[in-house]
Amino acid sequence: MLTEMQLLEPLQTCQDPELGRSFGELKMLAGASLGSGNVLNVTIDLPTPAYPRRARITELVQSKLRQAFPDIATVAVSYISNVRGKMSGGTIGLRAKNVIAVGSGKGGVGKSTIAASLAYGLQTLGCKVGLMDADVYGPSIPHMVGSQGAPSAVKHTTSTGETFERMEPIIADGLKVMSMAYFVKPDQAVIWRGPMLHKAITQFLKDTDWGELDYLIIDLPPGTGDVSLTLSQIVGLAGAIVVCTPQQVALLDAIKAVSMFRQVKIPLLGVVENMTGEIFGRGGARRKAEELGIPFLGELPIDSGIRIRGDDGRISSLFNDDNPSKEPLLHICQQAAIQVAKQLLHAPQMPQLEIL
Repeated sequence: MLTEMQLLEPLQTCQDPELGRSFGELKMLAGASLGSGNVLNVTIDLPTPAYPRRARITELVQSKLRQAFPDIATVAVSYISNVRGKMSGGTIGLRAKNVIAVGSGKGGVGKSTIAASLAYGLQTLGCKVGLMDADVYGPSIPHMVGSQGAPSAVKHTTSTGETFERMEPIIADGLKVMSMAYFVKPDQAVIWRGPMLHKAITQFLKDTDWGELDYLIIDLPPGTGDVSLTLSQIVGLAGAIVVCTPQQVALLDAIKAVSMFRQVKIPLLGVVENMTGEIFGRGGARRKAEELGIPFLGELPIDSGIRIRGDDGRISSLFNDDNPSKEPLLHICQQAAIQVAKQLLHAPQMPQLEIL
């Protein structure tokens, strides 16, 4: 009777098709056993539920094991997932495995739409996700996700009897959301200088009871202002995504966003081309990403349905089966998650700390 170690041995050196490292090195081999009918059951541990085209792994595993054990009747491959994370928020008590910033060099390119869609898409794929609106001056996330009200403060007591408060995020279609829009009237302008902005962003991260998250998506304000610098100082981001439209005038500003992230040492996960089509053209962001040596995460064709659902507060419905934008959005989500996993191969996980 073959042991589990013997059954998994032929797979140790197999290369993961996305990460380019061996299954053994990535610790993706979760288990193997011989079942009734001489069926070999293998379990693969993926670094994210958003792993794209996992059928490639199935084919690779089955082929390798059939060669190693020709008497096996069938090779059945199943999957589990444990999101790998940088865990960089531990220094402020943030229990999010990966923090991802979504930015742009200018406004009007659909950055908030992509940020909200990324959050709901990762949630659809099975991840635990939070969405933070860091655009203090022009918060639009609450409207797009169809949520309102004010976050409540909840008291917690430690094992030693000390008490502290945390803000409860607003839940919108199962997604945890925090935004300045929940604290001001709809027509009220926020007129703050840098220190106040820094304090608000820090409180959203530190004093919100986000719970355990696989990904915290942060919608940045447009441009290259204080928020990105604040984030780089208080939490080590897993990476940043730059959103732009295909035309040249938008790409000029996207380059500035790329430069900003590089200057503050935030890894670039990639570029998303939004509103692809006859109006703005196609391929400009892909070409610019290649020129800058940055991954291209995908394109989202221009579609009035996206605008309508955002205006109606129904961004989560973009992942309904009848929506033509569902597949390109899921592709972007999967590519973003894989780029996070790739970054983690070069950036060690930070220790988890509990800070009250």
